[in-house]
Amino acid sequence: MINRKKDSIDIESSRKEMEDLAEAAGGRVVAVLTQSRERADSATCIGRGKLEELKKLAEELEPDLIIFNTELSPVQLRNLENGLDLRVIDRTMLILDIFARRARSREGILQVQLASLEYRLPRLTGMGKELSRTGGGIGTRGAGEQKLEMDRRVIRRRIKDIKQQLQKVQKTRELHRKQRRRGGLPLISLVGYTNAGKSSLFNALCRIGHSSGSGQVEADDRLFQTLDTTIRKISIRPGQEILISDTVGFIQDLPLNLVAAFRSTLEEVLEADLLLHVADISDPDYLDKIDTVDEVLQELGADGERVLRVFNKIDLLEASASPGFESPCISARYGIGIRDLLETIALKVM
Repeated sequence: MINRKKDSIDIESSRKEMEDLAEAAGGRVVAVLTQSRERADSATCIGRGKLEELKKLAEELEPDLIIFNTELSPVQLRNLENGLDLRVIDRTMLILDIFARRARSREGILQVQLASLEYRLPRLTGMGKELSRTGGGIGTRGAGEQKLEMDRRVIRRRIKDIKQQLQKVQKTRELHRKQRRRGGLPLISLVGYTNAGKSSLFNALCRIGHSSGSGQVEADDRLFQTLDTTIRKISIRPGQEILISDTVGFIQDLPLNLVAAFRSTLEEVLEADLLLHVADISDPDYLDKIDTVDEVLQELGADGERVLRVFNKIDLLEASASPGFESPCISARYGIGIRDLLETIALKVM
């Protein structure tokens, strides 16, 4: 795995995030090689000397593939695979693979397929080892490529078809949105950096206010556990009900193809009466990750006045530590502060 230094999140945090992404895609990291450069080498991203070092490391450890923690150009991808004689993928391919594994709804699956095909189209000449494998694991799922012989014309036709299908799905979602507005219930959307605990909070709220009295979505410590938006009705006070929605998490340098493909889904947060921006207070880089989410919300055009920041995972802080924030501080895992948060939500949407 190659790691290029980021401007905001430091290199150690970026390395850890990359390892978590690899594990979320079903991989196991056996070694990490880092390099700081002012700019990437146009031919191989890392330069001739580092390429030799990487080649020797790969010969020693015999990995199945090498992941670059940056986006590679078609030329870089081709040169690296030729120079290393190994399958190479970049950060974008890795995230696309995770999304392909996690998408469950028809719209989510189509969105991932679209993003994957559009990303791979200009890289076909540099993906011989990848495209020659059928569903071989990390970086190969979700786009529908099964043969190297698939040419650009076939892929462009598939992209056009997926876009037409997405338009139909989006029209259906717009009808559902109008029905919700006619229902008159306030909509609360959970947003935040991936793995901040949005799904855990969603379940905690449902355990108190949903008719089932139980969690409604799968939640664990894997990155991008939630892709498909889930909406549930809960009671926050006697006679006062709201709708809550769980959404896909954000991440540093989210691939542009995914942002574009999921834009219509992300724009649903703009319909919310209140956005709960969930942040992991136990994360040393939580301030940088808050900034990442805020930037995405600004790009989408979200109203900052309708954002309520919620600090999660206070159970992971040392007993003597006190967050000292005016914003709600909770532990979704243990239910700490959830009822107080419901009261705050009730006041916000009255």
